[in-house]
Amino acid sequence: MPDIFSTTETPYAEGKILKHAADGVGVITFNNPDKRNAMSLEMWEGFGEALTSLRDDEAVRVVILRGAGGKAFVSGADISQFEKTRHNAAASEEYAKRSAAQRALLADYPKPTIACIQGFCLGGGMQVAMLADIRIASHDSQFGIPAARLGIAYGFDGLRHLVSLVGPSWARLLMYTGMRIDSAEALRIGLVERVFPEDQLWGETMAIAETISQNAPLAIKAAKITIAQVLKDESARDMGAIKAIGNACMDSADFREGRQAFMEKRRPQFQGR
Repeated sequence: MPDIFSTTETPYAEGKILKHAADGVGVITFNNPDKRNAMSLEMWEGFGEALTSLRDDEAVRVVILRGAGGKAFVSGADISQFEKTRHNAAASEEYAKRSAAQRALLADYPKPTIACIQGFCLGGGMQVAMLADIRIASHDSQFGIPAARLGIAYGFDGLRHLVSLVGPSWARLLMYTGMRIDSAEALRIGLVERVFPEDQLWGETMAIAETISQNAPLAIKAAKITIAQVLKDESARDMGAIKAIGNACMDSADFREGRQAFMEKRRPQFQGR
């Protein structure tokens, strides 16, 4: 995957998280290739800072997550930290708390997110990928959650997202065995949405991101909010939020621009209001 942004990226976590934004597309790179982008606590915290920065940048309409080095998206948690940070239940709970804010930020992110996956996507990497809205992978990708091989209980949120994507039976098979599956199997069971050859992955991911960035932000926000509510239990759904964003869309300048552009047979220029 080309490192075309190297001169203009903003570093976090001592350079192990990189951020770039241009033409409506934000990119966050997990940049710890020597450890196949394994996530340390410091990287989780830097990831949160980068997500917050892109969230608050009004010019950014979609965010891509990717791994550096071509070998991995994220290969999991940095197990070398476990003796200090996750050696028992109390320490593990503290570790989870310190990365919970970043996971929650991604789970409820107001802008569309795309995980661009090349190589290993394991454990904590699966958690990050499953929290993204869309997963696009290369042919050489491998997926798995080796929690059972490490004696780790995978949390409720991670398994909720896994079950929502692949169903309970595949979730059981993946979790009980700790097996790895290739991109073809991941596509077949619904874990990823698109698969491309390695040399086409970045271009195809950017093409999807650019299409999203050119569409009406309020309409995309409406879809994101409504789909999130569909996935909740009926008693927990916020139908008022769906109605409010629907009304905002119908009363927006973008809706007027969309109609006008259609009548004039030109590409609409959406402003997100």
